[in-house]
Amino acid sequence: MLLARSTVMMLHLYFLQSFSWVKAGIISPRCYFACEVLDGKIFSFGGLGSNSSDPHSWDIYDPCTNSWRFHSDPSIVPEIEDSVVMDGKIYIRCGTSALTSHVYAVVYEPSSGIWQHADADMVAGRQDPAVAVDGTLYVLDQSSGTRLMIWQKESREWIPVGRLSSLLTRPPCQLVAIGKKFYVVGRGLSTVTFDAENAGNMEWVMVSSSIPNLNSDDDVISCKCLSI
Repeated sequence: MLLARSTVMMLHLYFLQSFSWVKAGIISPRCYFACEVLDGKIFSFGGLGSNSSDPHSWDIYDPCTNSWRFHSDPSIVPEIEDSVVMDGKIYIRCGTSALTSHVYAVVYEPSSGIWQHADADMVAGRQDPAVAVDGTLYVLDQSSGTRLMIWQKESREWIPVGRLSSLLTRPPCQLVAIGKKFYVVGRGLSTVTFDAENAGNMEWVMVSSSIPNLNSDDDVISCKCLSI
């Protein structure tokens, strides 16, 4: 899938069966927005758009009808920092209050089409990138080095998995998941690959490999991999 923007935002879909690109219609122009796939549909929400009359909005693309639907909800704020799909729901984190440490996060329930506040214990103090693999939520804590955390649903608490070597990661980092693995991508595209299948052993041993970074100090703003 490729998002290309000129005077309007146009989505193009690439079909592996026919090796061809197909236009998927016009989407509301947005920048700094979040994008996820749920139930075979693409969700584009939040962000800033020069032509958007309602910043508290999102669009849903249905490949069966090759069309977009516009929605609005005051729970959506433009300044979205992170998003994940877990347990059939979309979670978005909208940043931290300048006066308190409160993290504003909401969750979308597709059966009702309603956004509501996410559980406080899940998002409390979470200001770093997250990724969900097979229903398990991971967060990369960058408050002191880079430490991987995992959300335990049963006890409803964050558990540390382990630290990543400072020789391999160059914060600030972003997370992106592909299959059973996710990638920690930092400054200069320094990349560490983590196999989520090995995260559940008794010793919580981190099994990873690394990709050398480029000769660059550019920060990575966002990483996302989507397929429908």
